[in-house]
Amino acid sequence: MDGKLRAQDNGRKRHIAVDTIGLLLTVLVTAAGVQDRDGARPLLWNLRKAFPSVRLAWADSGYAGKLVTWAKTKLKPRLTLQIVKRTELHKFIVLPRRWVVERTFAWITRSRRTVRDYERLPGHHETMVYWAMIIIMTRRLARYNQSHQLHPT
Repeated sequence: MDGKLRAQDNGRKRHIAVDTIGLLLTVLVTAAGVQDRDGARPLLWNLRKAFPSVRLAWADSGYAGKLVTWAKTKLKPRLTLQIVKRTELHKFIVLPRRWVVERTFAWITRSRRTVRDYERLPGHHETMVYWAMIIIMTRRLARYNQSHQLHPT
């Protein structure tokens, strides 16, 4: 799992936490001026409260610093934050699990209401992100059920 953000055209960021297959666990929309580490605190707190079985969260190097020490004091022993650092500068290397979050952002932005932030309040945009993921997951379930039905012969 990883917390990652995406800046919007009107000055907002989406911080999301996903599971290992990319399904959305929690989302937080903040102003663009909010530091990544500061936006991750309520996201991780909500993740810990909503999903107590999650024990490890991966984050990229943009979340390093004070967030790590905060997570050690406030979230342990239930949730551990691990920063995935780049190995070499100026070289493209796929970071572990990072692509899962990017793929989830791609899934979310396929919905018209989540391409841009049309909502007045950040909470409304969070709801639209949840709604987009609900649509994605129900379509997958419906497709799975159709392919696994018993056909009478």
